[in-house]
Amino acid sequence: FRPYSSRSELDRWVLSELNAIVAAVTQKMDAYDNYGACGQILSFLDGLSNWYVRRSRDRFWSSEKSSPEKLDAYWTLYECLLTLTKVIAPFVPFVSEKIWQNLTSGLGGSVCKSVHLADYPVAQYAVVDATLSKQMELIREIASLGRAARMEAKLKVRQPLAGVTVVLNSDAHRDWLLAHDSILKEELNVKAVTYETQAEKYVSYDVLPNLKLLGPRVGKILPKLKQHLQSCSGAELLQKLTTTGSVAICIDSQDVVLTEEDILVKLSPKAGWAAAQGQNCVVVLSTELTHELIQEGIGRDVIRLIQDYRKQRELEFSDRIRLFLWTESDAIRSAVDVMQETICSETLALSLEWRKVDSSVKTLQELDQGGLEIFLEKSSD
Repeated sequence: FRPYSSRSELDRWVLSELNAIVAAVTQKMDAYDNYGACGQILSFLDGLSNWYVRRSRDRFWSSEKSSPEKLDAYWTLYECLLTLTKVIAPFVPFVSEKIWQNLTSGLGGSVCKSVHLADYPVAQYAVVDATLSKQMELIREIASLGRAARMEAKLKVRQPLAGVTVVLNSDAHRDWLLAHDSILKEELNVKAVTYETQAEKYVSYDVLPNLKLLGPRVGKILPKLKQHLQSCSGAELLQKLTTTGSVAICIDSQDVVLTEEDILVKLSPKAGWAAAQGQNCVVVLSTELTHELIQEGIGRDVIRLIQDYRKQRELEFSDRIRLFLWTESDAIRSAVDVMQETICSETLALSLEWRKVDSSVKTLQELDQGGLEIFLEKSSD
């Protein structure tokens, strides 16, 4: 395997996270904080499965069996799983032993026969990259907020959108994000990524006081406090709460300190936008759909249906097929014709024909635009 410094940024990130949680878990267990240690493990597992593995799929499935990038991906994942099995051994002894046996069964006598005979991992601090961790945490937050905004606006993940605008609380990692636009375009299925400094163009903020908490504390000045909050800039108030955790307001010569529990700053996207607020940024998606975007969305839905049908037919992911489709919907037919090259590439179809096939094996699927019959044959080419 290649040294750490020669691997991709994604590999270096996950190995940095791995060694960071080894250090954190060891520290918390030494302090008898087993609950906190478990939280660190779960956080790493989320990043490993929902980010590293997903972002590495192209390398895992690469047809170039001996490419350095593919071998790096497999070895990095194996290293993470092997080390993680040792980390979780004190918490889930039987599960970790089963995983260990599965991971090491082909290695013979070169490894310990049991995970409980192996030394507990020691963090390699030279591998921990705090800056890269912050950068990847930020881009993961942007992707997560973008998906949340999609759900709020009831926009399917497979429906392409014109663009996403990110309003950052800090420009510290802006240049790094600009160099990784392709990740956000793929994660959020958008055509463009832009960065702004002001969110007011896309969203408005409503300041709502928590009357149950504030009433007993401020007494008679509650109406004036409520009036003052409604006149405040929601964006500025939210920024202060995010950075300092509290806001000080003077009403009738009386200082009132408000925390996030005392007030709620609600974000509302303006017409044509969907938005979500996080700790480090506001993410805004354009919700206006052009004819071209709608067609591409239909094509993406068709790809999903074909891929599901491949699984139903128990085809290997590398099997080539000949594809036959039929629909009475002009919208679906037009979208498929426009997206034909992409559909064939994504589904490994050597050919695509519009033909109504008389077969009990075919599948009939429903899209918003109408029904679609799908039939395929495994190709011997």
